[in-house]
Amino acid sequence: MFYPTIFNDSIFDDLMDFAFPAVREANEVDKKLYGKHAAHVMRTDVREHDGAFEVLIDLPGFKKDEISLELENGNLTVTAAKGLDKDEKDTKGKLIRCERYSGTMQRSFFVGKNITEEDIKAKFEDGVLTLTVPKKEQPKLPEKKTIMIEG
Repeated sequence: MFYPTIFNDSIFDDLMDFAFPAVREANEVDKKLYGKHAAHVMRTDVREHDGAFEVLIDLPGFKKDEISLELENGNLTVTAAKGLDKDEKDTKGKLIRCERYSGTMQRSFFVGKNITEEDIKAKFEDGVLTLTVPKKEQPKLPEKKTIMIEG
């Protein structure tokens, strides 16, 4: 029951860029921040165990306080925001080439509506965010019962 959401994936980017130039212009912002393969920035592995799912998300170069997790309507959203300090660039010399990005990236997973914030455990170590999401059974609906009509 652990599904990645499809709204953040860019399956039809090339088709949309050709058909709708305005979409291409909007996508250029992401390409400037993350490069050509912006969708692959938050590389994620999901492992299934007996009682839980383990989610490993690569976030190299981020600090713990630059990462946030939100759970809303069964969707777990991981957001990482990073900014480069302009003063830092000036004190370290002339910048010849800049390949590191700044900005915000986000990825969402549907974990089930019966999962709460207290159920999810998170640990950030060596640039890898590890989430443990327990498996919870959906509450069973009462069986359909027939009501007899007298008369």
